[in-house]
Amino acid sequence: MIVCSCNVLSDSDIRTACARSAPRTTGEVYGCLGCSPQCGRCARTIKQIMDEALVAAAAACAVGCQVCPHSGHPIPAEAVAAPDRS
Repeated sequence: MIVCSCNVLSDSDIRTACARSAPRTTGEVYGCLGCSPQCGRCARTIKQIMDEALVAAAAACAVGCQVCPHSGHPIPAEAVAAPDRS
């Protein structure tokens, strides 16, 4: 669904930006996507999507994760290879 008609940003664009760079503000989301806010009507919706992404990341951490040293993002436990104990 298109969230920002000025910049033609979809909800999946925003979720992808949140997953890749963990922006803290709506302005940072625009920057991550290579644009800037225009009319501002989408800011509340973007903030809501950011909050949903944060809840999803917290749920992933609840099952166990490690933190990626490059991005600081959590890595779900199932994505981390088990050490070779042979």
